[in-house]
Amino acid sequence: MNIDIFKPLIIGSLQLKNRIAMAPMTRARNADGIPKDFNAEYYSQRCGAGLIITEGTAISETSKGVLHIPGLYTPHQVEGWKKVTDAVHEKGSTIFTQLWHVGRVSHTTNQPDGAAPVGASDIQAENSTAWGYDENGKEGFVPCSKPRALSIDEIHQVEKDFTNAAINAIKAGFDGVELHGANGYLIEQFLNPFINNRTDEYGGNIENRSRFLLETIDACIAAIGPDKVAIRLTPYGGLHEVPHYDEIEATYQYLAKELAKRKIAFIHIMDQKSRGSFALPEGFPERFRNWYDGVIILAGGMDRVKSEKLINDGTIDIAAFGEPFISNPDLVERLKNNWELTPPKRELHYSLLMEGYTDWPSYAQSNAKS
Repeated sequence: MNIDIFKPLIIGSLQLKNRIAMAPMTRARNADGIPKDFNAEYYSQRCGAGLIITEGTAISETSKGVLHIPGLYTPHQVEGWKKVTDAVHEKGSTIFTQLWHVGRVSHTTNQPDGAAPVGASDIQAENSTAWGYDENGKEGFVPCSKPRALSIDEIHQVEKDFTNAAINAIKAGFDGVELHGANGYLIEQFLNPFINNRTDEYGGNIENRSRFLLETIDACIAAIGPDKVAIRLTPYGGLHEVPHYDEIEATYQYLAKELAKRKIAFIHIMDQKSRGSFALPEGFPERFRNWYDGVIILAGGMDRVKSEKLINDGTIDIAAFGEPFISNPDLVERLKNNWELTPPKRELHYSLLMEGYTDWPSYAQSNAKS
């Protein structure tokens, strides 16, 4: 098999112009939480990707752990996102939005009225940070506050918040939604027995710890259809103090089989080695493929050679690139032609400025200046 990753494809419910996805990346450009024309420009610039997955998007006022992120829980936010989806569709790309609840990875200054963040339990991420305000009112990284455990009624409310955001996403013109079940945020907090110490039906064995994820998936499917629902997962990750546990493999095998029954749009796996955390173990992507026969996206440390091998081996279907898309809006063309990549400026990743956002030149523009 020799698949050209730059050619159009129809895979599952997705009709894409290539097998390259732009992975979700927080950019924190929206002080009022409402997408603007400059967001539309940013995503439009990166429409070489067949699939774009937006930055993590807040599902409610209480879901945030980073200042200035966009949301999908008000009519004004829906109208703002329409600018983005229209711009992306005009360029022939497909766009999903990532729905985000950070759980315990938050700070009181991210929460309404300075309340404590919520989580699967009250266990604090003591060595992790959120993006909020310090005691002097200065914006920046601040230690995560101690959370309080969600009640069962509140768990159901969060599931409704995800569902309402999914409905709003379709109203805004998105082709689908990706639930953020990765990186130590709320959904993954329920999965991990070292963070989830509940003794009710949402804690204990694998099935109980997976209940919140699957109930949320099911609620979104009921609202917008399985072909418009996806999820991101980070098996063996460690970001935001997610310790490894004996049942990792069994947990993700269970999830793979349950999600396969639901015929969702895709599962998006991230290898966190590229973020300075644990790598996926040797052979795990191949084992996951044996458990899951739907569309698989892999992100984290990808390049053209690795992408082509994994896709041609049948291990994954789509290769996702994150940070390289920030400083290389024409990343797909650069990969296709083996052109040099422009390194990013990480100090500009979070900012209300347009510097480091919409001002990155394409390869052609860079060479025209030299």
